[in-house]
Amino acid sequence: MRRVIWAGLLALAACGGKAPAPVAPIRDPQVMITSAALFDPARFGGDWQVAMSATPRCGGAKQSWRWDGRGAYALSGVDCAGAVPAVLQGQAALTGPGGRMAPDKAYRGEPVWVLWVDQDYRVAALGTPSGAWAVVLVRPGKGRGDLLAAAREVLDFNGYDLSRIGG
Repeated sequence: MRRVIWAGLLALAACGGKAPAPVAPIRDPQVMITSAALFDPARFGGDWQVAMSATPRCGGAKQSWRWDGRGAYALSGVDCAGAVPAVLQGQAALTGPGGRMAPDKAYRGEPVWVLWVDQDYRVAALGTPSGAWAVVLVRPGKGRGDLLAAAREVLDFNGYDLSRIGG
């Protein structure tokens, strides 16, 4: 399975950087959206795996969020914000409180909001106000069922269509 994902990512990279096709929103824009009030950027930094995503074949994909200590993350791994997995690269700069970020290249150029993270930074729910995508990330080996359920509840509260976000 990993070979298939990476082969697809390499093929995508060879396409000359064409923008992917638009993805139908998975969030009701009439619902207010919130971000994590007590977000600690340094604690969020590190390695994550995708536990849930609306992008097929993204379950288990790895992402690295390296905090630079000055207001931005260096991103690498697999981007699960489009219709298909893509190469995750670039930076995401903090733009406001509660884990609100602006990526330079990744995540289809959409703002990224950390909607929720548990107190030990093991599971996080991320999304974008436009509703273009959402993802649940887990630290490798730390995804507990109760925390994953809590992340799903947060996505639901923020207007995301849970029937389109799988693991």
